[in-house]
Amino acid sequence: MEPTPSWTAALRILRGLRAAGHEAWFAGGAVRDHLLGLSPADVDIATSARPEEVTALHPTGRLVGASFGVVVVPAPEAAIEVATFRTEGPYLDGRRPASVRYGTHEEDARRRDFTINGLYLDPETGEVRDWVDGRRDLEQRRLRAIGDPDRRFEEDHLRLLRAVRFVAQLGLTIEPATRTAIMQHAPRVATVAAERVRDELARMLCGANPSLAIDLLHGLGLLRVILPEVEAMVGVEQPPEYHPEGDVFTHTKDLFLHLQAPSVELAFGALLHDVGKPPTFVAAPDRIRFPRHAKVGADIAAEICARLRFSNESRDRIVALVADHMGFADIEHMRESTRKRFLRREGFSEHLELHRADCLASHRRLDHWEFAVRELARLGPENLSPPRLVTGDDLLAMGWAAGPELGRELAYLEELQLEGELPSRDAALDRARRDLADDPGRTKGPRCGHHGPSA
Repeated sequence: MEPTPSWTAALRILRGLRAAGHEAWFAGGAVRDHLLGLSPADVDIATSARPEEVTALHPTGRLVGASFGVVVVPAPEAAIEVATFRTEGPYLDGRRPASVRYGTHEEDARRRDFTINGLYLDPETGEVRDWVDGRRDLEQRRLRAIGDPDRRFEEDHLRLLRAVRFVAQLGLTIEPATRTAIMQHAPRVATVAAERVRDELARMLCGANPSLAIDLLHGLGLLRVILPEVEAMVGVEQPPEYHPEGDVFTHTKDLFLHLQAPSVELAFGALLHDVGKPPTFVAAPDRIRFPRHAKVGADIAAEICARLRFSNESRDRIVALVADHMGFADIEHMRESTRKRFLRREGFSEHLELHRADCLASHRRLDHWEFAVRELARLGPENLSPPRLVTGDDLLAMGWAAGPELGRELAYLEELQLEGELPSRDAALDRARRDLADDPGRTKGPRCGHHGPSA
């Protein structure tokens, strides 16, 4: 395994600490990933050195949370967290210990969350220091809380979600006492800050095995607390001719089996794309229907995004994915101008990928997706988004008055351009003059039968 930039930087810092007489080890997730044959993204160091001793060696180091003894040391390759061995007092808020004191190496291990994260590595000799039986659990692919699992989850309620992420992404099973504790403490996840819930969910949905993560959140009783709108999908039937896979929840889980390298926004758009189905469910005599579920779902998605403190930009992307995921059904019957606007919309690649995965997780027919791909290739960027033939200044110069009608005329001319009815700038200017001359008593809007863009 080639050393990552973080590994290289951490090794240099570790050697410096040891040369100064301090004990220092790689710690936590980096050790776990290394032993699993994975490349650790981040490498942390645990050391006997006090924060002031770390900063004496690295004056540019930044103390983060003075009471926790953590110094972030900047390096050309990566910023490395260097934490002093410590033990912790009681957690009073389900997030942070009320007090911290510097302790022994073993005490540092026993304060951690899960045994697989309580391992320490000497990167120079390969020695693994293990006080919590973490290596055996790792070999047996088992997630087990260190010590009393009830206490571990009482200390930090985010650990309930971290447990799901580790199980899904590392292919683990949950040790029975740990599983029981997660289920008993599941309601406490409601006290976790929305941003922390959002970020943990993003790691699950964009990491390995998101489908299993969603299933675990449901099975352990966490989903109904953090996303009751998604939990509501469980058991909601769908028309079998379109959804032979089963209910709305099963379809949503299965979609993630096909989604490729999603952004955070695409992942949440996929999770929420059918969130409007439970409240719009109608069991008609002939078939099951979900009238206007995309619109209803978009409104629900906007509420969820606000609750999880997404940025406005991310919220808009997620809501658009939910609102427009049914738009592909009409793509082959759209007018040329409407189709071009549809294909050139911002973030269309995410809409296209959501549609592909949506189809593969249900009826498996990719006709509309294939048509869209062919059209994108046929038209190319120059035909999808050609420069406008006419500007507002052009219309003002020929006598159009400023105002909404001028904007509508510009939209109408662009529509004709996209339809191929205006081959040149001269043709567009000539059309605008004729429109103005048709009724010189007012400024012009789209002609009869044309109502501007419909996409």
